[in-house]
Amino acid sequence: MYCGTDLCPWWQSLHRTMLRGILGKTFRLVGYTIQYACIAHCTFEYVGGVVMCSGPSMEPTIQNSDIVCAENLSRHFYGIQRGDIVIAKSPSDPKSNICKRVIGLEGDKILTSHPSDFFKSHNYVPTGHVWLEGDNLQNSTDSRYYGPVPYGLIRGRIFFKIWPLSDFGFLRDSPNGHRSPGD
Repeated sequence: MYCGTDLCPWWQSLHRTMLRGILGKTFRLVGYTIQYACIAHCTFEYVGGVVMCSGPSMEPTIQNSDIVCAENLSRHFYGIQRGDIVIAKSPSDPKSNICKRVIGLEGDKILTSHPSDFFKSHNYVPTGHVWLEGDNLQNSTDSRYYGPVPYGLIRGRIFFKIWPLSDFGFLRDSPNGHRSPGD
């Protein structure tokens, strides 16, 4: 193709070179973005992350809007123990997460009573399930209402509080220390 000047082939070459450079940078940026997104996903899914808790069910241990660290390795290696605070998918609303304390493991016999009940009853935790309750027993929707929770719904274990700074550190034991299987 002849443009009437000697600059046309040079100009076309410059455009091709610029286009290759822009496309190359764009594809590299997209590639790095995908790589970092995959790393972030794997980190948050399998290792852990930072979580903001809401609601009154874990008071006084965890207050509304407290920021905590959660690790997910325990759930993958079946390392969840009685007394641990976990994040789980809500059995009654799979779109939301709940934060509760593990009261019983599979095979445990749990003595329960609803806040409004005068009578206590025994529940057995079946294989592959855990019994979860909030520390604020008077204001918690937990296994006393929806029963044992499948282990597969557990997302991670909370172990450290970041915010507020006045409570910075490892989480304390349940204020309901007497709560154990068969009580």
